[in-house]
Amino acid sequence: MAKAITLAVKKTASKNPPKSQGKINNKKEINDHISSAKDKPLKTTKYLFVTGGVLSGVGKGITAASLGALLIARGLSVTVMKCDQYLNVDAGTLNPAEHGECFVTTDGAETDLDLGHYERFLDQDLSSGSSLMTGRIYKKVIDRERAGGYGGKTVQIVPHITEAVIAEMLELSKGYDLLIVEVGGTVGDIEGLHFLEAIRELQMRVGRSSFVHMHVVYMPYLGTSQEFKTKPAQHAVLELRRLGLIPDLIGARAEVDAPLKLKEKLSMFCGVPPEGIVLLPNADTVYRIPLTFEQSGIVDYITERLGFKVQKPDLSNWKTLVKKATTTFEKTVKIGIVAKYLDNADTYFSVIEALRSAARANSVNLAFEWVNSEDITQTNVSTILRKYDGILVPGGFGKRGIEGKILASQYALKSNKPYLGLCLGLQVAVIGVARTMGLVDANSTEMNPKTKHPVVYIMDDQKGKELTGGSMRLGSYDCVISEGTLAHKLFKSKNISERHRHRYEVNQQYRKVIEDGGLRVSGTSPDGKLVEIIEGKNHPYFIAIQSHPEFLSRPMRPHPMFDGFVRASL
Repeated sequence: MAKAITLAVKKTASKNPPKSQGKINNKKEINDHISSAKDKPLKTTKYLFVTGGVLSGVGKGITAASLGALLIARGLSVTVMKCDQYLNVDAGTLNPAEHGECFVTTDGAETDLDLGHYERFLDQDLSSGSSLMTGRIYKKVIDRERAGGYGGKTVQIVPHITEAVIAEMLELSKGYDLLIVEVGGTVGDIEGLHFLEAIRELQMRVGRSSFVHMHVVYMPYLGTSQEFKTKPAQHAVLELRRLGLIPDLIGARAEVDAPLKLKEKLSMFCGVPPEGIVLLPNADTVYRIPLTFEQSGIVDYITERLGFKVQKPDLSNWKTLVKKATTTFEKTVKIGIVAKYLDNADTYFSVIEALRSAARANSVNLAFEWVNSEDITQTNVSTILRKYDGILVPGGFGKRGIEGKILASQYALKSNKPYLGLCLGLQVAVIGVARTMGLVDANSTEMNPKTKHPVVYIMDDQKGKELTGGSMRLGSYDCVISEGTLAHKLFKSKNISERHRHRYEVNQQYRKVIEDGGLRVSGTSPDGKLVEIIEGKNHPYFIAIQSHPEFLSRPMRPHPMFDGFVRASL
């Protein structure tokens, strides 16, 4: 149930370009942005906090998402926030090989991959307000101090940083019945103390009747003595109490099924009633987790504790999803993912989930393999890729491994192999066709700034920002699709909106070369200046998009491009 587990959500993609992130222009704006949390109207919103103990990766994100899905099924309006301890302002500059996928919201926030879990489980689009990194809070407080917003007072962690955290929570919670807040990391981490202190202070303001706290802990199982050990969980709760927080609920993670009698032991030594404790063994599919919570009765315990009047939940869709996710079908589709960030399984998390969703929808088994793009050469490309039913090239940055991705796109186009290109996957396809047409030096200026044929180049407003965080083309942008194309057949619409994260674009000065080489531009920005979708003219399924459709795929509703890709690969 670690981060590498999975999740999904309702599409309400913005029709407008995202606003710039994090830029504060004047003293008044700074002071208005972080007004005292005491002045914020609390209304009737209630709060559920999820923290973790013993070790990180115990499944806090899945827990928060599962509880949110079950509470929504009971008729409540719910939103979610992830508090990350990093001093980064956002996740945009974090190395994916180290940190995992950077998930992008509709309004252009670069966030932790847990927001992808939330979106998939809750079936709703989240915003930048749902991702709160320590660096963003510190930056706002420091900007306010530099503008004289504190009137000469000494600026401190308490109360100024904690007030700023609370202000963010109160702002996001407006209009909802419940705000679920997950605090990243582990209780006891020095980097996360300001979040825990903010939770303690907020609890005092809203009162215990509007506040519930779940602590997710780990129970190791010792195979030699064949027993579970609750001592790590006890110490995790003890550390939480030392910080002034007493949990109402405990989620006890374990590698295997634990006996129910452990609830009594945890209750005795952690001070939590047995009905507030849920045992969470490893699951055969992440989508079983909500059903595990439901069967435990803990969600009813939460609603009663918070005084919510709720409806009986209909979880038939989750049961159907679990059944499909655990069924072995007659047919299997084998996909080769040509990538370069292979050190971390979470790097392409949303891509894998989108493929799994499409496979379930088509009642086939998914078998995918990672293909290191640095291993692909002109002489071995056919040998490496011909065993796959379909080839997928995901996004990425930098020139390392780029030649292998270009060769993969050329091979797919020439051999009629189904191909799906995402972001960089579109750009390498364009470069590959240009080279096939005799422009042997064709390249992206990202990979070769001095190329004679920049078929992919940087947008004018992006020049000079190559190393600047939060400056790319981020968030949802509109796309107009030409009728009679594969893209139009897939989307069944002329107008779509997809999430972007890039700063390089196809150079339309080379459009004739590209189209003469066998590709068609089937989707553009509304003004026609930017290429959004390309596809093969005489190919069963060769399509690539400049955005990241994987961010809009849902467990019960696969994205059209992934759905079509899996069907074509069969």
